[in-house]
Amino acid sequence: VQLQASGGGLVQPGGSLRLSCAASGVIFSINVMAWHRQAPGKQRELVATITSGGSRNYADSVKGRYTISRDNAERTLYLQMNSLKPDDTAVYYCYAQIRNSSAPRWFAYWGQGTQVTVSS
Repeated sequence: VQLQASGGGLVQPGGSLRLSCAASGVIFSINVMAWHRQAPGKQRELVATITSGGSRNYADSVKGRYTISRDNAERTLYLQMNSLKPDDTAVYYCYAQIRNSSAPRWFAYWGQGTQVTVSS
C-alpha cells in the first residue's frame, strides 16, 4: 500500500491550495483518513480527519479555512486550504487506516509529505 501526496507549493498569504493523497495497492477498505503537518522546529500536528462515513474534525487553527474531503471510489483524500497564512507553512502528510484483506486488522500508512510554503 502506498499513499501519494501532491498539490503543495508556494502561495502568497490569503491564497489557496488543494492537496491530494491517492491510496494504491492491495486495499480492502479504508477507515479514517487525515492530514497532519510539521513546521520547521515543531512537532507534527493533526490538521483534520475524516471517517469513511464523512464525519470531519479540524484543528482550531484551521477551522473555517480548510476543508477535508475524500472520494471513496477513487481512494483519494483531499484538503482544500483557503485564506492561507505564513503560519500554515509546513510539510503536510496524509494518513490512512487501511485493511488490506478481509481479516479485521487495520494498519496505519503515511504519505511522503508535500511542502506548503505561504510567503509573499
